[in-house]
Amino acid sequence: MAVINVMIPVYRPGRELRTILGRLEKQTVKPARILLVNTERKFFDERLTEGIPDAEVVHIRKEEFDHGGTRHMAAEMLPGDYLLFMTQDALPADRYLIEKLLEPFAREQVCAAYARQLPAGDCGVLERYTRNFNYGPESRVKTAADLTELGIKTYFCSNVCAMYRKSAYDEQGGFVRHTIFNEDMIFAGGLIRRGKAIAYCADARVIHSHNYSSAQQFHRNFDLGVSQAEHPEVFAGLKSEGEGVRMVRQTAGWLCRNGKIWLIPKLVIQSGARYLGYRLGKNYRKLPGWLVRKCTMNQDYWR
Repeated sequence: MAVINVMIPVYRPGRELRTILGRLEKQTVKPARILLVNTERKFFDERLTEGIPDAEVVHIRKEEFDHGGTRHMAAEMLPGDYLLFMTQDALPADRYLIEKLLEPFAREQVCAAYARQLPAGDCGVLERYTRNFNYGPESRVKTAADLTELGIKTYFCSNVCAMYRKSAYDEQGGFVRHTIFNEDMIFAGGLIRRGKAIAYCADARVIHSHNYSSAQQFHRNFDLGVSQAEHPEVFAGLKSEGEGVRMVRQTAGWLCRNGKIWLIPKLVIQSGARYLGYRLGKNYRKLPGWLVRKCTMNQDYWR
């Protein structure tokens, strides 16, 4: 029987973490271990893991956290056949999450699989549509043959909830050790270039969404642009702007058809913030340091 281990980086977790752990314990395919890597011990309530025997906690300092490096540290602590990476705000939608994520690995070429992200109950209209745009109801296995059709989306994979074949993870050397963001897509791009495949599992579902403001969208996309600029070996020659334009057009059309035209100005503002942040991030080396620190979502990365 396959051994699956789970890793979740946490920072100031609340009661929702206990709910996530409880649902992982009740999966039809149970994980062997659930490793929580917590940033700053003083902000962790030990009662969150009481009565959950598979959960263990490792504490690190805030200055030690890195999107890729911290996850790789955990991966080295977790033997087994598969690694499941999640975030502290990704709630399994049912008991079949791990079971469904495992299914594509029956194909030897598949080395990573990521879950569908469903909007939470408090999710706004625009974010709800975006969730469905990025995480639709149809599963798909992506290979290098899809680069012409999908472009940069071929590499899309989200560590909000993604499983990796441990042997392939180790063979490729794991996540990049120091990155501002996007460690999942950087790794997935490496898999595709090595002739491997990535599976999107629409039947493996987590509840995860954000109601970001335009400013937050700007900061997030700035960091996205930085990550792409720092890894031309992965992203050079793959345009992502076209996918963004397609999403805006489809969202605007959906708003018109559903009598929500009053949300179009908000869509335009948010889309402009995303695009501006992304373009500045792609060209961050041309910006003064003070401006970079104003634009980023991850201040610690620049220290």
